[in-house]
Amino acid sequence: MSVTEQFLLFIRITRSQSIARRYFVVNGFDGALTMLGLLMGFYLSDQVALSVAISVCLGAAVALGMSGLTSAYISETVERAHELKNLEDAMIADLGESAHGKAARFMPFLIAIVNGAAPFLIALIIISPLALGHWYPELVLKPLECASLLAFLIIFLLGVFLGRISGHFWLWSGLKTLFIALITTLLIYVISPT
Repeated sequence: MSVTEQFLLFIRITRSQSIARRYFVVNGFDGALTMLGLLMGFYLSDQVALSVAISVCLGAAVALGMSGLTSAYISETVERAHELKNLEDAMIADLGESAHGKAARFMPFLIAIVNGAAPFLIALIIISPLALGHWYPELVLKPLECASLLAFLIIFLLGVFLGRISGHFWLWSGLKTLFIALITTLLIYVISPT
């Protein structure tokens, strides 16, 4: 059995495709909304240098990525071990070296990578206008505004993705997530001391 076939078998055995997809969307949404919140705070303060904004956003991106990676690995390892134990008890057999046992050990790694990578990569995409504006100011005239618009776009696209998966109208799903981003922005504006 090839590595790809074994990988697909592990996904099928553990039914992890929907779990990984859910983690990707949930943590990707967290990453995008967190970046939007930071960007709105920087925009409203009107006194933050781009280098500071980039450092803060990168720090938040790394923290979100590490949080997603470690929390998913810990929780999925426990869940997979529990499921394997229940299956072993039902079959009255040790399944440690079976495909089920190997899948129970491998899938937490995969799910953890998806869970950690989603907010990190989405955050990097969102803050890319800040980096461009800092190093190549002639390319991006208003980096905070561009990054904020990119955050709104990504949040909308995550909603569209959810709509496509669920079979709901994609535009309505995208507009729902966009509405959440707008409410978040409004709350930040209302509570901002400036």
